[in-house]
Amino acid sequence: MDVAKSLSKTITVTPERQKEASADWIAVQKVQAGDVAAFDPLILKYRERVYSVIYNLTSNREDASDLTQDTFIKAFKSITRFQGKSSFFTWLYRIAVNSTLSHLKKNRFRHFFSFEKITEEDKSGAFVEGLIANNTSDKSTLVNELQEKLNEALQKLSFNHRTVVTLFEIDQLSHKEIAEVLGCSEGTVRSRLHYAKQELQAPLQDYLK
Repeated sequence: MDVAKSLSKTITVTPERQKEASADWIAVQKVQAGDVAAFDPLILKYRERVYSVIYNLTSNREDASDLTQDTFIKAFKSITRFQGKSSFFTWLYRIAVNSTLSHLKKNRFRHFFSFEKITEEDKSGAFVEGLIANNTSDKSTLVNELQEKLNEALQKLSFNHRTVVTLFEIDQLSHKEIAEVLGCSEGTVRSRLHYAKQELQAPLQDYLK
């Protein structure tokens, strides 16, 4: 596997995820009806995933923690405006991404992409494996070197391109779901992934199979 294949693969919305969306919508309707406690399970369900996305966009644990909390506060305050036209988690991610973008613009922090979540849980191990050359004798060293190269390369990408890569590779969202999060078309998502692939491939050439 190489970067091109990894970034161009298709991730579909599974029946399990559709079932999950239906369960979330039921919980949301309870909150909208005045059952405040019904929001707690949604926080527990998505807290780690939201934190992961934000951390991969900020590379700062304290910021990620604060922004995760801010995301759920904003979601709760605006829950009456959610009408179930998209899944709850894509609506929630959109709040998280927008909050993170506002934070980064305000503070003008340098942004880094981290593969810590991958190396800890091996959620997208195939992506890392696909970038490491066949003749590697020290995987941990190569992974560290790869992360440094990725950080350097992704600093040069726009926030939107970096976000697309994060949602697609780390959280395994489909093109449709990413489009809902970012408020753009699926064609735009594919275009951004293609652009990101081209921009990332050159500096990672030594790690490609």
